[in-house]
Amino acid sequence: MKISTKGRYALHLMLDIASHQTSDKPVRIKDIAERQNLSNKYLEQIIAALNKAGYVKSLRGAQGGYLLTKKPEEYTAGMILRVMEGSLSPVACLDEEENTCNRQHGCVTVKLWSMMYDAIQGVVDSVTLADMMHWQEEMDQSFSCQEHIN
Repeated sequence: MKISTKGRYALHLMLDIASHQTSDKPVRIKDIAERQNLSNKYLEQIIAALNKAGYVKSLRGAQGGYLLTKKPEEYTAGMILRVMEGSLSPVACLDEEENTCNRQHGCVTVKLWSMMYDAIQGVVDSVTLADMMHWQEEMDQSFSCQEHIN
């Protein structure tokens, strides 16, 4: 299973909004595109899906942009990825709640696919935007410290 660019960029976009929004100032797609070095048009497609899912809200006007509808600790990576990717299962037979594949009882590999799926969900559903913000801060501090050493 591979996460598409839409899924990866959706995480970057949500992380950027979480890091740069203030209660009175939304984050503009144009600014996110510049900071993340991503296509403005592509981010607009992604933000539309996130807006439809209720994860962000749009504020119109000259000072408009986007705000998260919840706190960063209330969003998991899995929530965001599922909006963009749909199911995160490694095989089609695990896409739905119940495996209806007529070969499942004689399929040795279904156990492997189920284990992979459980592992993927365990990771993406336990990591929040707040966690990733913390990781970014740690990376920035580490990078800043290395600049002073050199």
